[in-house]
Amino acid sequence: MPVSSAWRIARRWLYLTHRWIGIASCLLFAMWFLSGLVMVYVPYPSLQAGERLARAEPIDWSVMNVPPPLDRGRMQRALSLEMRDGVPVWRVGGWDGRETTISAARGAVMRPVDAAFAKRVARRFARAPVASLERLERDQWTVAGGFDRHRPLWKVSIDDPAGTELYVSSTTGGVVQRTTRRERFWNWLGSVPHWLYPTILRQDNAAWRQVVLWVSGPCIAAAVAGMWIGILRTRLGARRFKGGRVTPYHGWLLWHYVAGMVGGVFLIAWIFSGWLSVDPGHVFRAADQDEAAVRVYSGGMMPKVALPGLRNVAAGAVEVRLTDHAGVPQLTVAYPDGQRQVLDPTTLAPARPPRAAIVAAARKLMGDAPIIAVERLTAPDIYWYERGAPPALPVLRVRFDDPARTWLMIDPATGEVLATLDRRRRVYRWAFDLLHTWDLNALTLHRPAWDILLWLLSALGLVTSVSGIWLGYKRLVR
Repeated sequence: MPVSSAWRIARRWLYLTHRWIGIASCLLFAMWFLSGLVMVYVPYPSLQAGERLARAEPIDWSVMNVPPPLDRGRMQRALSLEMRDGVPVWRVGGWDGRETTISAARGAVMRPVDAAFAKRVARRFARAPVASLERLERDQWTVAGGFDRHRPLWKVSIDDPAGTELYVSSTTGGVVQRTTRRERFWNWLGSVPHWLYPTILRQDNAAWRQVVLWVSGPCIAAAVAGMWIGILRTRLGARRFKGGRVTPYHGWLLWHYVAGMVGGVFLIAWIFSGWLSVDPGHVFRAADQDEAAVRVYSGGMMPKVALPGLRNVAAGAVEVRLTDHAGVPQLTVAYPDGQRQVLDPTTLAPARPPRAAIVAAARKLMGDAPIIAVERLTAPDIYWYERGAPPALPVLRVRFDDPARTWLMIDPATGEVLATLDRRRRVYRWAFDLLHTWDLNALTLHRPAWDILLWLLSALGLVTSVSGIWLGYKRLVR
């Protein structure tokens, strides 16, 4: 076949691909841009740690008599003290994922998490009357896998102006999710359509991933084809279209052409990064760490606690966590206002693991891999950040010369590993997070700069999408 004939056939298919896939993709693009803007201002509901602490009951030290249930025969992943329905309890987390709740009040009987229990917990948390209650396995706001260990859940509707709904775990008896009427309304216009997140689909994670891949994939093809056509239909030299125009388009076609050419690169980057959100082929999955080494680093044989003295130094606290990160046992005492103090469990004096101990333990955690650098971050950077707020600071960043070029982000106050960033996760930060949300600290920490950029880029995308929808409608009518 002559080259010219092959090119005509390829060009014909290019136009057909953009035209017919583009009709459906423009509908999706318009929905994604509009819902994405909603998500900027009303994110998906979640119960933040600060809110949980602010609403928690202060520990009743007057009935506290049972010391920490330390198992000398095995390591424990987590051990904390808090209140459960008016009774102090020890929560013991095992490395098998199971959590055991043990009364810390002598003679107290642990009540089951029944309807009456859930009502009391919700009423105390919300500080308002309970309107209704139901038991459920999952719904739109508890569909994620992180709630699996709490199922079934008690959904409690609160009689307050905000239309609050709380979800109480049937295993721990704690509040694990909170939504308001405003959040639920706007998320049906935001996160749910944007993530293709209806409960019937999202409850099957494998099916949901495939839908995201096969819905967004053709949209990428339509966008790339559109950019290619736009380049082919642009004449910047002496050989221009009639009237000296650089393009032959008029009316809605011209709007579609201009918006697509100006914002096309952003549009392709945005839809491609959205396709990457479910990590096709798991190419960005972090390398597995040695489980035995992780247990040694974060779950040693925890020491006994000076319980009588703790009553005095932790008055007003709502949570006490016993940890053994980096081989340094500590008590972390948390208060309703978010403040915390870190204590030595034996002397109850303020404590902080030595930096040398943290670094030495981190090296063992990474199989004695050589350390490239140890840095103390006091400000956010491109990899350590949160959208719209500073992340946990200060933080130690320990860089290793292992095959995955791993970075460990460690809390210097406790030795806890806050995040593990290997080469794959750092690439993913650029390929997905940055290209999809443009969440540079220079923008998100200096709003409305971030808002202005997102609105401008989204406006280009909406003009491209809406004009494409109208052109597709007219084509279908003909």
